[in-house]
Amino acid sequence: MTSASHSLYGVRSQSRLLAVAMAGFLGLFIVGFVGFSPMDVVHNAGHDYRHSMAFPCH
Repeated sequence: MTSASHSLYGVRSQSRLLAVAMAGFLGLFIVGFVGFSPMDVVHNAGHDYRHSMAFPCH
């Protein structure tokens, strides 16, 4: 393995980790915002979406 291919592997690994971390933070933000929103419209829209995807929540 050359140093160039090893370096490219490290970049791919770091970018994959960054993408997973950002997706996780985005998911937590969406769940936290929609789930605990005092606005009934936002909360009900998230709730209806969960039911439309056949995801039980009760």
